[in-house]
Amino acid sequence: MAEFVVYILYSEKFKKNYTGFTSNLIERFKSHNVLETKGYTLKFRPWKVIYVEFFDAKAEAIKKEKYLKTGIGREFIKNLILNN
Repeated sequence: MAEFVVYILYSEKFKKNYTGFTSNLIERFKSHNVLETKGYTLKFRPWKVIYVEFFDAKAEAIKKEKYLKTGIGREFIKNLILNN
């Protein structure tokens, strides 16, 4: 059974965050911090993981990722950053 992870990355240097989901957090994190040669996350390295949540179903993970990108979700992220 696959496991899906919703994650939030934070760049202290640039005060930016990024929300995504994956089935392989370690490889995805490495991609964001080292491997990628283009894209949003490349510009704001280094990233640190500030939140992870695990799901059994891909649909649940996608739903949570979309929620975190809403106004209420962004407030949750802002509070997470302030308390870290």
